[in-house]
Amino acid sequence: MWRIVIFLMCACPGIAFGGEFLSAEEFDAATKGKTFYFSSEGAPYGAEEYLDGRRVRWSFLDGECIEGRWWQQGEMICFSYENDPSPHCWTFQKNGSGLTALFENNPEARELYEVQQSQKPMMCLGPKVGV
Repeated sequence: MWRIVIFLMCACPGIAFGGEFLSAEEFDAATKGKTFYFSSEGAPYGAEEYLDGRRVRWSFLDGECIEGRWWQQGEMICFSYENDPSPHCWTFQKNGSGLTALFENNPEARELYEVQQSQKPMMCLGPKVGV
């Protein structure tokens, strides 16, 4: 029996992660107009505000925010940001406690868990000012 389970996990990555991945339409419907706070390995990781037009605003919870955008690429939702235009791709799923995201759909990579969501925008400080 365990051989069947291992085979299914290898043949169907969505099963290993717990179900179907969110499509772009499902992801947009679940996130647009909201701010999500994520943790990883039990520690706060960051927050992302999902705006109209598949735009986002990300923060590592340090008061500094960066603008970006997202799109669907295969089964993944990819993001690029103003400070780093290279794609950062995740698979997203809904579970009983909220969204779960797995980086590049790689079981060995970072996994993020939604710990809170809000209708309020994130608090972003102004740009860094130096002498």
